[in-house]
Amino acid sequence: MFHESSTTEDSSAETATKTSRNPYAVVYSIPGAKNFSISGAFARFPMSMVGIGIILMIEVLYNSYALGGKVSAAYVIAQAICSPQIAKLVDRYGQARIMRPFIVVSSLSLSALILAALTHQAHWMLYLFAILTGATIGAVGAMVRARWSHVVNNPRDLHTAYSLESAIDEMIFVIGPIAATVLATSVSPWAGLVVPVVLMVFGGFWFLAQKDTEPPIIAPVLGEKVPTVLRNPAVLAVIAVFICTGVIFGAADVATIAFAEEQGNKGLSGLVLGVFALGSCISGLLYGARQWGSALWKRFVVGIVALGVMVCLFFVATNLWMLAATMFLAGFAISPTLINGNNVIQLVVSPRQLTEGLTWVGTALGVGVSLGSSVAGVRIDEAGAHSGFSVVVIAGLVQVVIALVAMRTFRTRTTTHQIQEVPTVDLLDDESAVQEATALSSTIAPASTIAATDVATDLINKKYKK
Repeated sequence: MFHESSTTEDSSAETATKTSRNPYAVVYSIPGAKNFSISGAFARFPMSMVGIGIILMIEVLYNSYALGGKVSAAYVIAQAICSPQIAKLVDRYGQARIMRPFIVVSSLSLSALILAALTHQAHWMLYLFAILTGATIGAVGAMVRARWSHVVNNPRDLHTAYSLESAIDEMIFVIGPIAATVLATSVSPWAGLVVPVVLMVFGGFWFLAQKDTEPPIIAPVLGEKVPTVLRNPAVLAVIAVFICTGVIFGAADVATIAFAEEQGNKGLSGLVLGVFALGSCISGLLYGARQWGSALWKRFVVGIVALGVMVCLFFVATNLWMLAATMFLAGFAISPTLINGNNVIQLVVSPRQLTEGLTWVGTALGVGVSLGSSVAGVRIDEAGAHSGFSVVVIAGLVQVVIALVAMRTFRTRTTTHQIQEVPTVDLLDDESAVQEATALSSTIAPASTIAATDVATDLINKKYKK
């Protein structure tokens, strides 16, 4: 799980610890960490912008929300099908070797889609280039986390690093659709897709150029057949929850813009959505800076319920200021929920399937954003902005139901999963169990966080077993 000892790295981290009590400064002091984290953030922005960008561009150029929604759906479906397969190739052959050609194909395909729409080509060409883009875009966020698990030296820093990346993911899925919408409505219909092309190429190749932090390839065991992560009920439940979360993001973006226009202040829509992102950003950074003692599955379910309840307040807002206030409060439930969802995935999947499992999380959010913006757009055309917010409310309530139904699965899967061939250690206390188990598991699962958490949980259960 952790990078092999390095004198330079250790001294750098120790210096950061002594000079700063900020845990994020400590993890960013690890050599190469800041570069792959920042470049990875740029590279995965397109995942949250392309779906809604396609809808907005085609709606203006072809005067059809329906066509835009269908083309966007083709992109999302291709991404959902192919991204986990790309993740399997990455796990087997390495990040740079696989992703460089995919970035080239994906950026060229998205550029071709823009040109086809601008020149009003036949609909089948729009579908073709959208599918090619989705099929080759990959999931950079999962690869960033794999790098963190390779370079960090202790579980506390690993918790902070994963929390940081989850907060960045959250900001991307909140800010990305806002940026795409503002660009498409204020600059040009195609501007919301040109920016993702630039970010894809710039961020992608910058990220892949960081060779020193690229995790080693985990060789497959001869004759071993590893089942897909989709056979894991906990993974399926997280995917279902995050599809609903993505619907909340996508529908809220479109409905807020429509509501602001109805209020005669369309220009304030970006500010209101920015407040939504601000609340989430603050909560994410605060959440990641603290070590939590309560059970992961409890925190995950509580966050889902809190988000589902608070987004219902959007529907009753009568003016932009009331909407901004409710969005700010609701934002505080987003980041912790996404952080905990990613941690659940990291805990319940096999080490060799970590990239694949995390890829499904990002794919679920992307599917949800595209679906939410598409459905809300149709409802807004039919009955106004509050009909768009009704999509947000329904998605929030559905994810609460899913979480409550799957609560037992989350509990059992995150507390009983076992890791084999890890030596037993004496249990001093809960925190030391995590640290000691993590150190022991580093030689067994070099590219995953799963072993540390699993072994610590096993040892803690043994201590408190009646």
